[in-house]
Amino acid sequence: MKTIPIAGKQKLNVIKPQKNSDVYYSSQWRLMYHRLKKHKLARISLVILSLFYIAAIFAQFIAPYGLESYDSKYVNAPPAKVSFIDAEGKFQFRPFVYDLKSARDPVTLRKVFVPDEKVRHSIRFFVKGESYKFLGLIPTNRHLFGVDQPGRVFIFGTDGMGRDLLSRIVMGSQISLSIPLIGVTISFVLGLFIGGVSGYFGGWIDSVIQRFIEIIRSFPTLPLWMALSAAIPPRVPVVTMYIYIVIIFAFIGWTELARVARGKFISLKNEEYVLAAKIAGVSDAKIIIKHLLPGFISYLVVATTLAIPGMILGETAMSFLGLGIRSPATSWGVLLQEAQQIENVALYPWKLIPLGFVIVTVLTFNFLGDGLRDAADPYKK
Repeated sequence: MKTIPIAGKQKLNVIKPQKNSDVYYSSQWRLMYHRLKKHKLARISLVILSLFYIAAIFAQFIAPYGLESYDSKYVNAPPAKVSFIDAEGKFQFRPFVYDLKSARDPVTLRKVFVPDEKVRHSIRFFVKGESYKFLGLIPTNRHLFGVDQPGRVFIFGTDGMGRDLLSRIVMGSQISLSIPLIGVTISFVLGLFIGGVSGYFGGWIDSVIQRFIEIIRSFPTLPLWMALSAAIPPRVPVVTMYIYIVIIFAFIGWTELARVARGKFISLKNEEYVLAAKIAGVSDAKIIIKHLLPGFISYLVVATTLAIPGMILGETAMSFLGLGIRSPATSWGVLLQEAQQIENVALYPWKLIPLGFVIVTVLTFNFLGDGLRDAADPYKK
């Protein structure tokens, strides 16, 4: 603030433009970006989700073994202990794991695995392994990390068939992370279109659409998922099952967004600038696209982000109950099927590791949605 003296009068205070005065001329998206940068949890969540989706895209490269690769000698093997110091106390420049050998528990006589300190396998990067197509296009056999044959490395242990749990978690993220994203995208389009028609035109159109939404929302979610899944023919191909699951989530998930869009259209359609556009002869489609949608599209993005965790939990629950993705495909819900039995959890607790990925993903989406909601609030400083 600068003071300017005026002859014979009091001094006049003039506010000088601040360095960040460009904020006053920023668009709504720019303002949201500035507010979102101040939300620490949202920024951390965005980084974690980015890493998860990058891992899903390059899953076959990151996973040390293939989806159907197994070794009967290592059934229910525990997670490997990665170390730099060997049994003699010497430091090794390369991380390594000891080979596993089977033994019998002297008390329970149950088969257990113990490290064989005589056999050490160094972990190497960009090693040769099972062949696959990188990004589905380029044939290669390079993996991010692994050990030389005939050694095996199981960072998260193995399942009841001797399959590497880390590889299956990374491969399963492709389905568990993509189905909710595609389902929410379809729900966004359906909800925006149907809710916009309902709120903008009103009358009998609004009544019919709202009654239809109430019918869908009156069904409990889980029984409705089960009923729709039961309608899927058995033994369908994996790709077909994937499409069916996406359609099921999109069919159910659009109703909430449609309600939000309807309320926004009702509150904005009687604004003066909308009435002026109607008087000027602007078509209804152009009024909706050019005048109404930009006013609340940020809120729809927030609502969509907050809807993704529900779909992630839904896909996990369906696959966990055997109603969604089935073998030979995998998802985080499929991996948790082995945790249904309490003895499996008690004896092999590492089989609950996929649950940790589900929890982290749901929490990060919720934190990101909260950050976007605060950023989209025009009254939030």
